Amino acid sequence: MRTIHQTHRRCSAFSLTEALVSMALGLITMGGLIGGFLQSAMEAEWSSYSLAAQAQALRGVEQTRAAKWDRLGFPAVDQVVPENFPVRVEILDIPMRGDNIVYVTNFTTITSVSANPPLKLVRVDSVWGFPNRGLFTNSALTYRAPDQ
Repeated sequence: MRTIHQTHRRCSAFSLTEALVSMALGLITMGGLIGGFLQSAMEAEWSSYSLAAQAQALRGVEQTRAAKWDRLGFPAVDQVVPENFPVRVEILDIPMRGDNIVYVTNFTTITSVSANPPLKLVRVDSVWGFPNRGLFTNSALTYRAPDQ
């Protein structure tokens, strides 16, 4: 005949199946947490690359804005021409360990929009690559009128 103490002890234990299911759920949860952390780290790195490429594109726009274009001067000067802004390959300004150098290629396109009044469209495209994801392009556009 069993005592009450023996019966209570037998009912309070976990079965092997319950222990395995709880371990499996714990492992799935840990795997999801680790995967989420790795994904968020990769997205943060991609975001830093994109921000650095956008800064490169804006730098190209600022260079064209700084170029002299004086139609009323003597002699007239127009430095806002495609020949003055060749394709440039530079290093992205991101934290480096020494082996993760990322290059960006900057393309400057200058298009005449109007002759009277004189107006040009300046577009700078920065093309960069992210490991295992391919190439991306950041662009910056502005309109440019002659110096006043």
